[in-house]
Amino acid sequence: MVERRLRLREEADVRRVRARGRAWADGPLVARVLPRPGLPVTAAGDDHAPPMPANRYAVVAGKRVGKSVQRNRLKRLVREAIRHLHPRLAPGHDVVVVVRGTVDEMPGYDAAYASLERIATRAGLLTRSEDPGPTTARPRVAGQAGDRAET
Repeated sequence: MVERRLRLREEADVRRVRARGRAWADGPLVARVLPRPGLPVTAAGDDHAPPMPANRYAVVAGKRVGKSVQRNRLKRLVREAIRHLHPRLAPGHDVVVVVRGTVDEMPGYDAAYASLERIATRAGLLTRSEDPGPTTARPRVAGQAGDRAET
């Protein structure tokens, strides 16, 4: 789960990012990225710049994605991928990730992580090259194989 302070919670903020943010798409995900208003934009790695506040994130999945169980599962996968990718992203942005694919297009955490990583690279948000990758601390997400007790 993404930390509370890193969540984009106000509906007006989400609408602003979706309306004005620049979009990058990869497979079942679209990310809208908008620099935080009123914050200086500095080059990544500039040691003399004032500290930038952390990014804020929101994940949105419409009814076209599936019923509530599928929508919530996909949002959990994307949030977990964001949580692992966040330390490698340049700070000072609001990011809204729109899930537009189905469970078939994004079957697990690895697909969500890879898609978000490609989007972050194209958007110029990736700052560090070392990649702990999704396989080092692979999270368990409800709905994956092996979750149900045998009866």
